[in-house]
Amino acid sequence: MITEFDTSLPSIRQVQILIKQTIPAEFKLLTGDIITGRVLWQDPHCVCIVDENSEQTTVWKQAIAYIKPKS
Repeated sequence: MITEFDTSLPSIRQVQILIKQTIPAEFKLLTGDIITGRVLWQDPHCVCIVDENSEQTTVWKQAIAYIKPKS
Protein backbone atom coordinates (compact mmCIF):
# COMPACT_ATOMS: atom_id res chain seq x y z
CA MET A 1 0.00 0.00 0.00
CA ILE A 2 1.42 3.38 -1.03
CA THR A 3 0.57 6.35 1.16
CA GLU A 4 0.64 9.74 -0.52
CA PHE A 5 2.85 12.35 1.13
CA ASP A 6 0.60 15.44 1.45
CA THR A 7 2.88 18.48 1.50
CA SER A 8 -0.12 20.81 1.82
CA LEU A 9 -0.51 19.83 5.49
CA PRO A 10 0.93 22.43 7.91
CA SER A 11 2.69 19.78 10.02
CA ILE A 12 4.48 18.39 6.97
CA ARG A 13 5.48 21.89 5.85
CA GLN A 14 6.79 22.76 9.34
CA VAL A 15 9.08 19.72 9.38
CA GLN A 16 10.20 20.46 5.80
CA ILE A 17 11.29 23.94 6.95
CA LEU A 18 13.31 22.36 9.79
CA ILE A 19 14.99 20.07 7.24
CA LYS A 20 15.74 22.75 4.65
CA GLN A 21 17.01 25.32 7.15
CA THR A 22 18.82 22.69 9.30
CA ILE A 23 17.17 24.09 12.43
CA PRO A 24 17.75 22.00 15.57
CA ALA A 25 14.55 20.88 17.25
CA GLU A 26 13.36 19.19 20.41
CA PHE A 27 11.08 16.18 19.99
CA LYS A 28 9.15 15.08 23.05
CA LEU A 29 7.84 11.55 22.73
CA LEU A 30 4.67 10.19 24.29
CA THR A 31 6.92 8.14 26.58
CA GLY A 32 8.32 11.38 28.03
CA ASP A 33 11.71 10.93 26.35
CA ILE A 34 13.19 13.98 24.65
CA ILE A 35 15.31 13.80 21.50
CA THR A 36 17.18 16.89 20.33
CA GLY A 37 18.79 17.27 16.93
CA ARG A 38 18.30 18.12 13.28
CA VAL A 39 15.71 16.42 11.10
CA LEU A 40 17.38 14.63 8.18
CA TRP A 41 14.24 13.41 6.45
CA GLN A 42 10.59 12.57 6.88
CA ASP A 43 8.18 10.22 5.18
CA PRO A 44 4.46 9.69 5.79
CA HIS A 45 5.17 7.62 8.93
CA CYS A 46 8.58 8.56 10.37
CA VAL A 47 11.16 11.28 10.89
CA CYS A 48 14.91 10.75 11.17
CA ILE A 49 16.75 12.90 13.70
CA VAL A 50 20.53 13.26 13.89
CA ASP A 51 22.02 14.37 17.22
CA GLU A 52 25.22 16.28 18.04
CA ASN A 53 27.19 12.98 17.92
CA SER A 54 25.96 12.30 14.36
CA GLU A 55 23.83 9.41 15.62
CA GLN A 56 20.59 8.92 13.71
CA THR A 57 17.29 7.99 15.33
CA THR A 58 14.18 7.13 13.34
CA VAL A 59 10.97 7.97 15.20
CA TRP A 60 7.42 7.01 14.29
CA LYS A 61 5.38 10.21 13.96
CA GLN A 62 2.59 8.71 16.05
CA ALA A 63 5.05 8.53 18.98
CA ILE A 64 5.72 12.30 18.97
CA ALA A 65 3.92 14.49 21.54
CA TYR A 66 5.40 17.75 20.21
CA ILE A 67 8.15 19.28 18.09
CA LYS A 68 9.74 22.54 19.23
CA PRO A 69 12.34 24.37 17.12
CA LYS A 70 15.46 25.32 19.10
CA SER A 71 16.63 28.47 17.34
